[in-house]
Amino acid sequence: MSTHFNYIVIGAGIVGAATAYKLRQRYPESSIAVIEKEPDAAQHQSSHNSGVIHAGIYYAPGSFKARLCRAGLSATYEFAADNGIATKQTGKLLVATNRAELERMRALSARARDNGVAVADLSEAELGEIEPNISGLGAIKVADTGITDYGAIAKALLARSEATCLFDAEVTAIAESAASITVDTLGESYAAKQLIACAGLQADRLAKLASVPCDVSIVPFRGDFYELQARYQTMFSHLIYPVPDPSLPFLGVHLTHHIDGSVSVGPSAMLALAREQYGKFKFDFEDALDIVSKRGFWRLLARYPRASASELAMAISKRRYAKSARRYCPSIQLEDFTAHRCGIRAQAVTARGELVHDFLFARTDRMMHVLNAPSPAATSALPIAEHLIDSL
Repeated sequence: MSTHFNYIVIGAGIVGAATAYKLRQRYPESSIAVIEKEPDAAQHQSSHNSGVIHAGIYYAPGSFKARLCRAGLSATYEFAADNGIATKQTGKLLVATNRAELERMRALSARARDNGVAVADLSEAELGEIEPNISGLGAIKVADTGITDYGAIAKALLARSEATCLFDAEVTAIAESAASITVDTLGESYAAKQLIACAGLQADRLAKLASVPCDVSIVPFRGDFYELQARYQTMFSHLIYPVPDPSLPFLGVHLTHHIDGSVSVGPSAMLALAREQYGKFKFDFEDALDIVSKRGFWRLLARYPRASASELAMAISKRRYAKSARRYCPSIQLEDFTAHRCGIRAQAVTARGELVHDFLFARTDRMMHVLNAPSPAATSALPIAEHLIDSL
């Protein structure tokens, strides 16, 4: 016997919580269930991240990321303010430390303007005036960037959705018929008119379970952060990022203020051999076997051999972290590193070994599945939810 709802959302991370919240706003009389295998909301990517509210500077004009991040920026600040969740508009500096980065900085500044992001190009002298402890030949200033606690936002979204929350409920089967969707968990069965799956690190497995065409697999990347000594809390006021290399898939080691007052350096982007276990050398046999059995994974390694070796070296050596950060913050020393924290990013990879850079969705007659939602998905969660609902 199934319990019936109008809508089922799988996943109580920030995208799933935002989807339940937006469903409630649009269809206030509907019955909504959120199914989550963990005992509480926001247990993975939503609470294991840098907490940055992104402005949308990096993303290809016209992409989902560019459009939804801009909309999500203001939506995140507004929702947090309405619900008593702390934010701080710190601004961000992307610092060029050599001539090649200076050229990339100019190209990135032009892209930011194409995306409607207000930026200011700073000279070396102007950078030194506003951040005397940061060294570079120039920088892009992004004033809109800020910080918050996305775990708190996810839980507030879920509470405001007034959805029926079904925790400790791992999905074991999904069946779609002409009339409804049936979702089985361990010991229970639920039915709905429509389903939205926001499964994060389990997105490809949920799609396969639902027989949704999916030509990507999730490769988990672990990002290690190190908290810095308390003196760094007042050493600089902006978030400090390097100018990224467009030929590489990640943004590089940066200095981040967090809403709890701490400052961290990181992250790395090392392959994780467990999708949902947090620590440097965690291992899950099923997850590891799943990764190495995928042709796309080996093609990805072949595509980025030097970057892979560099990230492995940083995962092993804190000295490499310090060296990387000293390019723009010369004072950082190994002894400044204190506590370790990490997150795991769900990254969709094609069978050809190509990273999927944009948000990726798949639909059937009664389902929408989020197949790829890496950063800035937390910033973009509310407009992502609107897109999912519009697409049902």
